[in-house]
Amino acid sequence: MKPQPTYYVVSNPEPPEDSALHILFSGESQTKPLHRLGPKVYDYYLIHTVVSGRGRFTAAGRERLLGPGDSFCIAPEQLVGYEADEADPWRYCWLAVTGGEAAAHMRKAGFTPEQPVIHTAHAGSRVPALFRRLQRALRHKSGTASLRALGYLHLLLAEYADAARPPLPETGKAHSRSRAEVTVQQMLHYLSAQYAEDISIESMAEALGYNRAYLSRLFKEHTGQTPVTFLSKLRVDKARQLLRERLELTIEQIAFSVGFRDPLYFSKQFRRWYGLSPTEYRSDMTRM
Repeated sequence: MKPQPTYYVVSNPEPPEDSALHILFSGESQTKPLHRLGPKVYDYYLIHTVVSGRGRFTAAGRERLLGPGDSFCIAPEQLVGYEADEADPWRYCWLAVTGGEAAAHMRKAGFTPEQPVIHTAHAGSRVPALFRRLQRALRHKSGTASLRALGYLHLLLAEYADAARPPLPETGKAHSRSRAEVTVQQMLHYLSAQYAEDISIESMAEALGYNRAYLSRLFKEHTGQTPVTFLSKLRVDKARQLLRERLELTIEQIAFSVGFRDPLYFSKQFRRWYGLSPTEYRSDMTRM
């Protein structure tokens, strides 16, 4: 027995205004056999994910046969057409997105006009589940519907980005180097983003899911310095900038602002790197 056609859509109760990223509406449909849309163009991004069944998606003169786990993204002003299979018509969820940063978000997720399809079968049910949670969020009546839905949109785009990323080699030195480089970049981002917080190498290792000794060795191999040294120099450099630019801040306030909990230790570290105390450095700068 063929499934009965259904159609459901929910709109964002908030107007788009000038937001960087805005959800217009989202829905889900069990289509009829040979149900066709287009050829046509849209003035917003339109993402579909196939939940079940099959169909054809045509864009840039190329036809693609899609099934469960496949998603396709239609870019604004792109001429497209898509049609449900006659014997096994597809059921899909869809989502319309606009905003000044929508194009950048789509690219980051892995969608481009040249490559508009991402295969997400390996992601299990997370993609359609996120679509449905987003739809429920749009129905929220507390006045935070758009904000809640945007949260699910970012999770959805992250799923696509993971699915679109080429897999690393399973074995060999190339795999080890690639994995190591990714891990070092994660450490650099962690330290650079949280230098002002009360962080430690142990907390970073726990956050990234690695052994502390392994991370320290890996970091030094790729950067030439230990994570502790990198963090100390980063904090001192940030402090030096504040000493020049924020004359109303005391030395103690600057120390706290860059992650040092002890102003005396901050002064020792500053002298270690620049050969003079924070007070002396500020005095030199103000006389220039």
